Amino acid sequence: MSALDGLEVRRTTTAQQLADGLSERIMAGAFGPGDRLRESAIAAELGVARNTIREAVRILELTGLVRYEVNRGAVVIAPTPEKIEALYTARERLETAAIARTPRPEQLKAITDAFEELQEAARTGHGIVDRDLAFHQKIVALLDSTRLDEFFASLTKELRFYLTVLSKSETPEEVVAEHEAIVDAIRLGDRARAVAEIRAHVDVSVQRLKAMLA
Repeated sequence: MSALDGLEVRRTTTAQQLADGLSERIMAGAFGPGDRLRESAIAAELGVARNTIREAVRILELTGLVRYEVNRGAVVIAPTPEKIEALYTARERLETAAIARTPRPEQLKAITDAFEELQEAARTGHGIVDRDLAFHQKIVALLDSTRLDEFFASLTKELRFYLTVLSKSETPEEVVAEHEAIVDAIRLGDRARAVAEIRAHVDVSVQRLKAMLA
């Protein structure tokens, strides 16, 4: 590897780190739907090259959190009913296919552990969205496909945005109750009920998001 190759790797790593930081700020509401991400201002604030900020913004574009508009540049996505439907339909089909399978003992334990971590997050009020996504990742893992694991991971950036929005309209107790119904069905080996619970969970999320948009 040449010296230039090394520089490129470091620059890409820096861009990814910046993208992660910008993503967290978007989730926290520092940038609202439709807000511009002014590359020059962000570069000046953080003391990094504008080209690196541009790379970071491009990464966010790939995750679906940002889009480019003519004469405006990069802007934070403005959710629409169509976007919500498309994202949550993909999620529902993936998770229902997974949960229809019988988990191996170690997979059941992973799901149960993830649920207990979600309960703890709800109790403390910290990290609920992260624990929510981790729980659903363990469900997708029932498909025993690293490619599908990667596909779900690619959805999580945008899902994190919507789950953060939803967290402002539902209590931690409601979040735990919805997931507990899913876990109970899995533990009982009632795959039909487990599929129904996942569908209900996704449908409730979609309806809440649409109501918030309205």
